Amino acid sequence: MPQAHSLTQWRHVRRLALVLATGAALVSGLAWAQEPDLKKVDAEIRKTLAERYPGLNIDEIRAMPMANLYEVRMGNEVVYTDAKANYIIQGEIAETSSHRNLTQERINKLTQIDFNALPLKDAIVWKNGNGKRRIAVFADPNCGYCKKFERDLLSVKDVTVYTFVIPILGGDSPEKSRSIWCAKDNTVVWRDWMTKGATPPRAMGECDSSAIERNKALAVKHKINGTPAIVFEDGSRAPGAIPPAEVERRMTAKAPA
Repeated sequence: MPQAHSLTQWRHVRRLALVLATGAALVSGLAWAQEPDLKKVDAEIRKTLAERYPGLNIDEIRAMPMANLYEVRMGNEVVYTDAKANYIIQGEIAETSSHRNLTQERINKLTQIDFNALPLKDAIVWKNGNGKRRIAVFADPNCGYCKKFERDLLSVKDVTVYTFVIPILGGDSPEKSRSIWCAKDNTVVWRDWMTKGATPPRAMGECDSSAIERNKALAVKHKINGTPAIVFEDGSRAPGAIPPAEVERRMTAKAPA
């Protein structure tokens, strides 16, 4: 078992693709004749885990569709336990009848970002076609996958792209980010660098580049620690340079009415 003060090591437990069967084995004989009082279960789980893992910050406990199985949420992370908190299960729960990944659906909901609440004034903006569809991208100027994604986006029609520059890769990323942001036309300079490799002109004189620090804080707030990170209008996210066809599919399938 992990140390009492941390759940970090649980991330290395083997993932359970179809944990329904495994969970059934773990809680065999513990099923209740009727659903227990969730308030009592909540209190018991919190009490037991607080004793066994001091300092653990539990945000929410929810009953799962499976008898005697409960979700324990800590921020955007979830694990599962029985009503007595005698067992911890870390992995994915799949519903066999529908093939739905209940764990991933839950994580997706927890990590959604309100697109309309994004500080778009701190983004570099460009569009293709009428720009009626929107995506936001968190990117580092020295990120190779970000450059590939930027080039791929050229084939996506009728989209406005808001790029939040976050220099997180070290090296000259901070200096390059500032030079791009402070350019007279930072959209052109950003795109020329990302798609053509044209070196950004060095920023001269005074320039308010505080937007870059705000972008970094925004990324930390939403637990974005890799680039590119893509946010769609419905609040869903995609890590990494997904193909243009996937961008199109997700924008088409989830475009707001």
